[in-house]
Amino acid sequence: MAVTIDTVRQAAAAIRDGIQRTRCDRSHTLSSMTGCELYLKFENHQFTAAFKERGALNRLLALSPKERERGVIAMSAGNHAQALAYHAQRLGIRAVIVMPRHTPNLKVTNTRRFGAEVHLHGNGVAEAGSYAEELAAKHGYVFVHPYDDEHVIAGQGTVALEMLAEVPGLDTLVVPVGGGGLIGGMAVAARAINPDIEIVGVQTERFPAMQQAIAGATIATGPPTIAEGIAVKVPGTLTLPLVRELVSEILLVDEPDLEQAILLLLEIEKTVAEGAGAAGLAALLAYPERFRGRRVGLVLCGGNIDLLALSSVIQRGLVRTQRVVRVRVGTPDVPGALADLTRVLADHNAGIIQIAHQRQFTDLPLRAVEVEVTLETLGGDHLADVLAALRDNGYDPVLPDVSDLHPVERRSTT
Repeated sequence: MAVTIDTVRQAAAAIRDGIQRTRCDRSHTLSSMTGCELYLKFENHQFTAAFKERGALNRLLALSPKERERGVIAMSAGNHAQALAYHAQRLGIRAVIVMPRHTPNLKVTNTRRFGAEVHLHGNGVAEAGSYAEELAAKHGYVFVHPYDDEHVIAGQGTVALEMLAEVPGLDTLVVPVGGGGLIGGMAVAARAINPDIEIVGVQTERFPAMQQAIAGATIATGPPTIAEGIAVKVPGTLTLPLVRELVSEILLVDEPDLEQAILLLLEIEKTVAEGAGAAGLAALLAYPERFRGRRVGLVLCGGNIDLLALSSVIQRGLVRTQRVVRVRVGTPDVPGALADLTRVLADHNAGIIQIAHQRQFTDLPLRAVEVEVTLETLGGDHLADVLAALRDNGYDPVLPDVSDLHPVERRSTT
């Protein structure tokens, strides 16, 4: 079976009653911020909160009666696992899932909730996959690959069918890339419908395996990423040729880019995206000139982010946008000095979240105290007013360096 527009359309017909036809809406605010006409495909609104349901269901529906009796097994960092478990449970098929040991708890819990037998093994998808293949050989399960399978690729391609049916004038699709199943299927469908449409992939700087493979370079990956859903070390043998032929470019984004995108989607669109799901928006923010003036379709491919990670992203985002700041000042070591400082802050509507003072670990004069205040502000302009007020009242405020939290503002693709 080759993946073609016909097989993608067949997949669309097969899975139509089992998945959500998610909306594809224009984002007025993000369009203004990015300089392009931006449409968001909310695949994070699938029942299991990710596009993976499409390919998983299409693969399960292609099983023969004997294969259904044997049951299925898969390796996954989370979304493929949940999708396969959910639809296998619906269809009465046994599902066994092998997940890397450090998979977010939310994804492990949900996969088990859908009735799958879950094994935690290995430090990544590759090691989990090797163990899954061992179990498949031992017990006779049907191995369902998360991306390197024609039925899975065709199922994922149905995302593009829906996007172009709803917004026919799109000239660019921006798609997160892990193993290549989503972008491969979407590229086949989109380029068949509109040969001039441009497909742009997005990977993290820590896991650029597809980009490296296309360039013929040695694949080298880095430390863990918040976008664990696309943290794939080995591109698919079926997907690599599709990406090489049909995809114009793969852009790389870093962790602060991803955090910024997650926060903007939450704050502006009121939607939760995991790191992989926000990768497309991260690329638009990091490479604005690449997409300026274009009609761009963006896939929010997943929303399964651990709540602790999301909480950290929100808190760090407030720091990044200077709505939460730490300010250090020196005050006289006399009664009432702390009250004078807090009065200045209150007079200028700066909310105090936390305050601490100490005498030992400072190079201030002996009769002085270092005070560190964590403040809530309205942003950069308000912070500037507060700092000016502190200086006017004889204080010398110092802000700790948080530059490592900030994404690169603009990049060139050349």
